[in-house]
Amino acid sequence: MSTEDKNRATAAAILPLVGGAANVTSIAHCMTRLRLGLRDRSLVQDEALKAVPAVMGVVEDDTYQIVLGPGTVARVTPEFEALVAEERAAAPSSSVSADELASQGAEMKAAQKAKNQTPFKLFLRRIANIFVPLIPALIGCGIIAGLNGLLINLGWLPSVTPALAAMASGFMALIAVFVGFNTAKEFGGTPILGGAVAAIIVFPGVANISAFGQQLSPGQGGVLGALGAAVLATYVEKWCRKWVPEAVDVLVTPTLTVLISGLVTIFGLMFLAGEISTGIGTAANWLLENTGAFAGLVLGGLFLPLVMLGLHQALIPIHTTLIEQQGFTVLLPILAMAGAGQVGCAIAVYKRLRNNTSIRTTIKSALPAGFLGVGEPLIYGVSLPLGRPFITACVGGAAGGAFIGTFSMLGDKVGSTAIGPSGWALFPLLDGNHGLGTTIAIYAGGLLVGYLVGFFATYFFGFSKQMLVDLNAPQEVTVASGTPATSATSAEPAPAAAKV
Repeated sequence: MSTEDKNRATAAAILPLVGGAANVTSIAHCMTRLRLGLRDRSLVQDEALKAVPAVMGVVEDDTYQIVLGPGTVARVTPEFEALVAEERAAAPSSSVSADELASQGAEMKAAQKAKNQTPFKLFLRRIANIFVPLIPALIGCGIIAGLNGLLINLGWLPSVTPALAAMASGFMALIAVFVGFNTAKEFGGTPILGGAVAAIIVFPGVANISAFGQQLSPGQGGVLGALGAAVLATYVEKWCRKWVPEAVDVLVTPTLTVLISGLVTIFGLMFLAGEISTGIGTAANWLLENTGAFAGLVLGGLFLPLVMLGLHQALIPIHTTLIEQQGFTVLLPILAMAGAGQVGCAIAVYKRLRNNTSIRTTIKSALPAGFLGVGEPLIYGVSLPLGRPFITACVGGAAGGAFIGTFSMLGDKVGSTAIGPSGWALFPLLDGNHGLGTTIAIYAGGLLVGYLVGFFATYFFGFSKQMLVDLNAPQEVTVASGTPATSATSAEPAPAAAKV
């Protein structure tokens, strides 16, 4: 089966299990997940969905999220959209109106949203919606930057390296414009106006302007300034739409939006955001240089809970700011150690639960993705339902983070030139202040520490005696004659929650 046929088959398998096209209200995807808006959550067949070969797990939030993994999700989503469109076009006319269909399951959907739509979580989700679409460009440019640095260090292809430098740096030079565009779009404004205001920040001519007694510099304020400028532009635009007469709206509204927001950006936001951005860089460097081992332990140990709560999205602008300032983010390699602890934990669970075919099957299918930094299948399919192993996985992440943090205290910084990848997938994006070889060795050492500590912590402390008895107990299955028989296998695709 060709790759295209395989992706279409995956989409075709998923669609009926989420209630068909009529039950799908929105379709989107991030780095690893197909995100669906659903009319009626009760129509979803969770267990059958988890059994689809390409599906690594499912997550419920404000949308129903199907974990497919990086690369796969970007190919399955267009096929899924095409199938939904085809099914809707082929559907016979019905006496039930679209409004009536939309109202089905509305109470359940509203209840689910109420759990997740706290103001803080909504704000973080908006931040993620602004920055996540930029990740593919950050990854591509980051890998090209790493390749270019390698060629320069080796003295190879001197006529090509300037071109590679232009490819790697072009996006970062204009990232403020893209942030402004996405911000206006997310906050309900005209995207191009958000981009136009944010473009002021990177315009070379701002070097001729003084604010607060200081000469401005192009790019001052970076992505934080662009974010603030675009949010301001959105509110100015909405005010104009409300009060400007329709006859002159097309002329007055864009002009006032750019003029008012631009003046505030130049004479306020650029300086303010610049100070905040500088503070973030200074704080990150100070933290790792002076408390590196402790900082790494805390960051590596708490990252999995942050992911569970959705709070990790708050780190995206910080990563982007550090990349913009220093060329790499020193935080991501430390946070990636959480995935290493998760992998070590999963291997220990596999060893301890020798008779639980269900959990071992889940681990075998999810472990390759775990090594590449895709942690959701192991989190939601293994460690979190078991309870204690989730905690010991965090211990492994803390140990790996402390290892990398210790080297930061010694002056060997390890950073990533892009955000998104983790685990082994982060190797092509690594950068630091003491050569690529040293950087790779420290990161690899951190992964190894995370694997080992996660494994031993889980193996010796991840299970109570009763948990081992319960989870290794033979399951009753029914043979053809209808009489019960014992077996070590289980038909469940994921473990039930265990008592800690």
